Amino acid sequence: MSNGALSGLRLIEMGQLIAGPFCGQLMGDHGAEVIKVEPPKVGDAMRNWGQGIPLWFSVVARNKKSITLNLREKEGQQIVRQLAAKADFLLENFRPGTMERWNLGWEDLSAINEALIMIRVSGYGQTGPYSPRAGYGGIGEAMGGMRYIAGEPDRPPSRAGISIGDSLAATYACLGALMALNHRHKTGKGQVVDSAIYEAVLAMMESTVPEYTVTGHIRERTGSILPKIAPSNVYPTSDGSVLVAGNQDSVWKRMATMMGVPELGDDPRYNSHVARGQNQTELDDMIGEWTKLHTSQQVLDLCEEHGVPAGNIYRAPEMLEDPHFAARKAIIELPHPKHDNFKMQNVAPKLSDTPGDVHWVGPDLGQHNEEIYGELLGMDSATRSDLEERGII
Repeated sequence: MSNGALSGLRLIEMGQLIAGPFCGQLMGDHGAEVIKVEPPKVGDAMRNWGQGIPLWFSVVARNKKSITLNLREKEGQQIVRQLAAKADFLLENFRPGTMERWNLGWEDLSAINEALIMIRVSGYGQTGPYSPRAGYGGIGEAMGGMRYIAGEPDRPPSRAGISIGDSLAATYACLGALMALNHRHKTGKGQVVDSAIYEAVLAMMESTVPEYTVTGHIRERTGSILPKIAPSNVYPTSDGSVLVAGNQDSVWKRMATMMGVPELGDDPRYNSHVARGQNQTELDDMIGEWTKLHTSQQVLDLCEEHGVPAGNIYRAPEMLEDPHFAARKAIIELPHPKHDNFKMQNVAPKLSDTPGDVHWVGPDLGQHNEEIYGELLGMDSATRSDLEERGII
């Protein structure tokens, strides 16, 4: 199917929603065979998620094969063991302890396949006093420190309009799985990858912890700016707004020239990172007065001419119209069984010799039962029919 960097590897994906399945999406994008295990009849709850028409599943389950399996029944659990024996990775994002209750924990599965890498994504990790708790991405974002600093200073903490905590945990899970794969190349043995949502968020929190322990400083909400990083903000134009980032000494000098005030490039109020940070508000006000005299496109053209980083704030329509997105095929169109004009983000990152690819959108529930149960596990049709009638598959 694929010549991607992970082709030839097989991942069994268990669990639902985002924190686990996004890891499976990343690995499937780069060629791994991803077999998604879903409850019979109902499937992954993500099949019903989305803004209006549920379309999210078609993205997060792309390139995956769907099988149905009742994990709460002993016969279903035995089938998981058969799959694990033929897999490189097993991915799950159930509440910790669930797999062990099903006799599908690490000790059980590694005894079947010592090369198996078990990828476990959860709210709080597999150990510690909070590990048994239910954990969603939003809670991890709050406890990991992201929510507190998101939003305007005069309002309660805000959130990003996407499930960033879940996706970060899944991304770290994928990174950990590839680290474990490299270790397996050396030893022949797999291991557990334990990715906690709150820790994935915490890993992105820059120097917030030592800022407190060393100086007692606690970062607060600052809206569209980062304190002491200037100029870098969204500035008003005559027909909208643009984001301009001139927060480096050499860039600021070019920006001052661009604005017709080259002398400010060497002005002691602005000629260093520290000075610009101390005078951030007045600097932003001055730049805003200048940008308001121009259209957004004029500002962007001037910034490009003078080597100043700048950009529009895009929504989906602007992405689809942008020639750079088109040149790099950042958005692709795929056939969909229910919808026309189905476009989605392409694979990232781009690899020069073994690029990833998207072959199909999220599959129908149980679409690959015959292939996986019949061809991979060797079940005859009578056995499959019996298991289906009894709600096992």
